Amino acid sequence: MYKSIFVVCLLAISTTILNAQIERVEPAFWWVGMKNPKLQLLIHGKDISKNQVSISYPGVKIIKVNKVENPNYLFVDLTIDSKTAKAGKLNISLKQNGRTEATYTYELKKRKAGSANRQGFTSSDVVYLLMPDRFANGDPTNDNVASQPEKANRTIDYGRHGGDIKGIEDHLDYIKQLGATAIWSTPLLENNYTQYTYHGYAISDFYKIDPRYGSNDDFAKLVAAGHQKGLKTIMDMVSNHGGIGAWWMKDLPMTDWIHQWPTFTRSNHKAITTKDIHTAQCDLKLDQEGWFDTTMPDMNQNNPYFWTYYIQNNIWWIEFADLDGIRMDTYPYNDRNAMAKWAKAILEEYPHFNLVGETWQHSSEDIAFWQKDAVNSLHYNSYLPTPMDFVMNDALSTCFNEQGNGWNEQGMNKLYNTIAKDYLFANPNNLFIFAENHDTQRYNNTLKGDLDKYKMAMSFLMTTRGIPQIYYGTEIGMTGDKNKGDGDIRRDFPGGWAGDSINAFIPQGRTQFQKSYYDFTSKLLNWRKSKEVIHTGKLLHYVPENDIYVYFRYNDKETIMVILNNNDNEQNLKTDRFVEGIKSHQEGTDVITGTKYLLANTITLPKKSALILELK
Repeated sequence: MYKSIFVVCLLAISTTILNAQIERVEPAFWWVGMKNPKLQLLIHGKDISKNQVSISYPGVKIIKVNKVENPNYLFVDLTIDSKTAKAGKLNISLKQNGRTEATYTYELKKRKAGSANRQGFTSSDVVYLLMPDRFANGDPTNDNVASQPEKANRTIDYGRHGGDIKGIEDHLDYIKQLGATAIWSTPLLENNYTQYTYHGYAISDFYKIDPRYGSNDDFAKLVAAGHQKGLKTIMDMVSNHGGIGAWWMKDLPMTDWIHQWPTFTRSNHKAITTKDIHTAQCDLKLDQEGWFDTTMPDMNQNNPYFWTYYIQNNIWWIEFADLDGIRMDTYPYNDRNAMAKWAKAILEEYPHFNLVGETWQHSSEDIAFWQKDAVNSLHYNSYLPTPMDFVMNDALSTCFNEQGNGWNEQGMNKLYNTIAKDYLFANPNNLFIFAENHDTQRYNNTLKGDLDKYKMAMSFLMTTRGIPQIYYGTEIGMTGDKNKGDGDIRRDFPGGWAGDSINAFIPQGRTQFQKSYYDFTSKLLNWRKSKEVIHTGKLLHYVPENDIYVYFRYNDKETIMVILNNNDNEQNLKTDRFVEGIKSHQEGTDVITGTKYLLANTITLPKKSALILELK
């Protein structure tokens, strides 16, 4: 019999085998008191559909037993009454001709206090994105696992290097001291394939942490440890595709559980087709049903059994691991109506939760379409609170390496123009903003190691509207060239492995170069933590002149003035133009250096510099 994936709940589940053979029940367990009383169990086993299913437990009723084209599956619809059902164990009985063939003990758990009212990540947070395989190896004993064909090989950039959950937990204090308040890890779920599994986006078991990272319990403990230190956790999910090594690929529940083609057919990556009112259906089909890669079968969000399974899976992880957010991969590649159903279902269960979608498109109009309550002629509501602002990413990737003057759209004009499009968004403060991530060019490579440009970029990112995210190693000046392959932009964090010649996790281990980046970043992020005016204050900005961008964040209590000088030489900035933002304030103090600046007449700006002034 297939070994159960649910190591975490072996004590909670038992099966008495008679003639029927139950190999899996998913979700492995559930909770009483959920707002949505419905639950659909996937039961898998040889010829399992020949059996009748019965449950006798107060408050739990079988609504329907669904048989599908594969006789090895049953999908059992239950209701769990929030008032009468109590936490405990119930027996699921499988019978043939009145004779019990098997019983399965299923557990209903009690929810944690306040679970439904959990607060997700917000614009008060700074998100630290890391790749677990490349961050730190806390437990070398799980580098190689017998059940997983790919073994650790740190000498190749596309191989597994051994980073794990223990490595993250060991360095929670580092992340906290840096000033980040939330952690987004790329997927930790099992990727069971022969190669290139370190990135995590070809999931083979949606209910199981990859054993090379640790266990389900290890992940829950990591989240709890983070909470104790004031760090939130955002779990990376993938709904568009699974992995070719997924257990169900050997025995699909039904033909259309995945999108199938006569031969391998790749997506056309034309996400615009999902909202193009003139699009040819063949192009839309290719975008949404073509495979992302040969190892990533495209999941069918319009199969109601799969989509119920998937939504329940996400809710299971939120409840089990006590998550603070979900980041959804390749968002526009999914059926848009199915994604709206997904987001709505999660937010109905957790009204204060947050979801961020990878909306990798290059116009504000396209990205705005995906945000909850957006106004559009299709009358579509995604219910997704937070899209990723790739337009801002585009602007940041070039603006500090070029000069903007007059009517051209370069330099600081790019930042201004991006912010000026905020009228398109239902909630500009709920945009996920970043200079780089695990799929883009390393930002310090883009800036060619120019610390002054880096300070300008981070100053902007941490003071403009939205939810800022930084990528692991950015804060110590790590580089990498995407032109050399994804492995080069996903290098190991120095000090994460025993024997590393440099340990950038500790002050005395950093080079002077790394220290210059870290000290600035840490001071900026820790300053931001308590600044409500940055988290939720209003934004007033001015059209850049002479490639100098000036803006204000303000509320009833405080005003912050930010000045970005993108010139290669010192500039004298006349302040009379900014009276609307300055108002009656007489001076400002730079939050990084402590230098005081009088606001009357002119401010002298060093070349390629940023000033963040607290006005008094």
